[in-house]
Amino acid sequence: MSDAMTTLVDRTALPTSHRAYQLYWACVVIAMAAVTLIGLQYGWLRDVPEVLTIPVAEWINVAMAAIVDRTQPAFRALSWLLAQPMHGLQAVLALLPWLTVAMAFAGLAWVASGARLAVFAAAGLLLTVLLGYWTEMMNTLALVGVSVPLSIALGFGLGAAGFLWPRCRRGLDLLLDLMQTVPAFAYLIPILLLFGFGPVVGLIASAIYAAPPMVRNTMLGLSRVPEGQVESGKMAGCSPAQLFWLVRLPGAMPQVLVGVNQTTMQALSMVIIAAIIGGFDDIGWAVLTALRKAQFGQSLMAGLCIVFLAVMIDRITLGFAEKARVHRGRAPVPLLRRRWAGVALLVLLSLPVGLALPALNEAPANSVIAVAEPLNDWLEQFLITHGALLATLKTQFFYVVMFPLRAGLENAVTPFTWGIELTPTLIGAYWALAALVTLGLGARSFALGCAALFVFWLGYFGMTGVSWVALTLFMIALGGTLGGVRSALLCASTCLFFVLTGLWDLAMLSIYLCAMGVVISLGLGAIIGGLAAHSGRLSEIVRVVVDTLQTMPQFVLLIPFLMIFQVGEFTALLAIVIYAVVPAIRYTEHGLRKVDPGIIEAARQIGCTPWQILWQVRVPLALPALALGINQTIMFGLAMLAITALVGTQDLGQAVYVALSRADAGQGLLAGLGIAAIALTSDRLVRDWIVRLQTRRPVPDAAMGPKPGPR
Repeated sequence: MSDAMTTLVDRTALPTSHRAYQLYWACVVIAMAAVTLIGLQYGWLRDVPEVLTIPVAEWINVAMAAIVDRTQPAFRALSWLLAQPMHGLQAVLALLPWLTVAMAFAGLAWVASGARLAVFAAAGLLLTVLLGYWTEMMNTLALVGVSVPLSIALGFGLGAAGFLWPRCRRGLDLLLDLMQTVPAFAYLIPILLLFGFGPVVGLIASAIYAAPPMVRNTMLGLSRVPEGQVESGKMAGCSPAQLFWLVRLPGAMPQVLVGVNQTTMQALSMVIIAAIIGGFDDIGWAVLTALRKAQFGQSLMAGLCIVFLAVMIDRITLGFAEKARVHRGRAPVPLLRRRWAGVALLVLLSLPVGLALPALNEAPANSVIAVAEPLNDWLEQFLITHGALLATLKTQFFYVVMFPLRAGLENAVTPFTWGIELTPTLIGAYWALAALVTLGLGARSFALGCAALFVFWLGYFGMTGVSWVALTLFMIALGGTLGGVRSALLCASTCLFFVLTGLWDLAMLSIYLCAMGVVISLGLGAIIGGLAAHSGRLSEIVRVVVDTLQTMPQFVLLIPFLMIFQVGEFTALLAIVIYAVVPAIRYTEHGLRKVDPGIIEAARQIGCTPWQILWQVRVPLALPALALGINQTIMFGLAMLAITALVGTQDLGQAVYVALSRADAGQGLLAGLGIAAIALTSDRLVRDWIVRLQTRRPVPDAAMGPKPGPR
């Protein structure tokens, strides 16, 4: 998301006084209630009329067809050119003994971060050989080995342009936001039409998807070069080009290398998605093939190979970035030179040894160790033993929790689902309870009262049953309250986009599923992060688990849930939770740990209990950092939304996936832009809230951005 965050509340924020604020929201509530009641008689106030839908998708398809007709030969030629280095690298990796490649990576790990990482790399590569996925791993490296340099070159060029020409910065920030929020499936369609089917399509999609971190880190690194260094270069008579290449770039190199790390991780997270539209014999294709055959063990082992590759490359690139930061401006130390020489000698010696011994030259095509089949047998036995219980839990949770939020109590409470009929008496009791809770909370806080009423309103009608006019009014009012006119206009534009494109219902399904996943993730994150903040040992364990989840490609997270719970929204919800819980845990622990110890000690001296210290001291002081955690949890949840389309959801992510299967560029781009619109709007609203909190509590510097990792 954009880094532009002011430190003062927007002066256009509405309203300015507490009494005006109450009157403002009282009018909004009355208007929403009136629209809801009238909508019971006039359906066009509740459901979006089809007459408002504009055929934007058809217009995009017509334009895309014209572009493809005129430019397809040039893009096919470019596709052929890009395929050559990928096939060449693939051939080289296939010819080299696996021992030589393993030694090269272990040596890189040793130089980058020491013996522990070298042992980890060697053990992981040996395990890949024993599992029979070495060839697939090398093909994946060939894909990544070409897409990553493309992403780095593209990202560095755009980042340098954004730094050198500030006028480009705003447009570049918007472009980056779209690239990071529009699902990869959406822009795979025009790429597929232009470049044709095959591995090159996945390569290009990976390069586009992985470029934004490089752009942002390049701009950040160049902007953080000390002015003293720049002035010294000017005084030495450097030309503008020399000043950039000889002064600014070396000073920004540590941050640029962080961008290389993140770009590499983003490219690795695309390997399974790339296999969907351009699969060849790589590790992503192995995962997809095993999933289609319902082979739990094989799919999990192939997924773990991707995880290992991602973690290994992540640690190696981060190690080199840290060395660049520590040794910036200094010549390589003799120890580092000796390590490089030792690695080169070891790799050269391993080449004839590997060529001479067949066992060290060609990796086995099938698994040497029996892991996959026992896992398949265990899953089968587990489902036989506990399948009925799991199915019951899944069904009950869906009908009691998920379906009411989706369709509302008015549709969810039936004799079939809840065993009772929603009579007028029960409806009256529900709204009486809503009134009591609203008045009770409103007596303590007007905002809490309005929030309670909104929750009851949403609970009765459901995300797909609320009046589109009333919800639009609420979003505009919320945007105006938090961020002023600009935020209100953004909310209005987002709602209008869904109305005019006919995507309103799909958008509500996406918001329902993502919101539920985010709420559960925040609850789990608060509990786990809170406990980790008070226990160093638990913090170390949690950090390992969270790092693993964050480096794991999103698709891999679907595997265990898909095999156990089959397809459906419940499986999608679990996948969203396991991915989105990562930032919730990180920011909770970080925010609670960074509270000033002096304030905590002062609270103890005045007699506060541990519970009071937590809720009245730590949480209020950590609130800005916790709010940033909410922001990133929402972003992670939305990022997972398109991936969960593969398990049978019925939202915007599914629309993107269906459009991909039909090569419907218009519908795919619109649905992808819909997910991006939800992400950008929620990001803006949460950041507006953070700005308001920031006027009372400073945001810790380290909490101003998410920890790097694949989206």
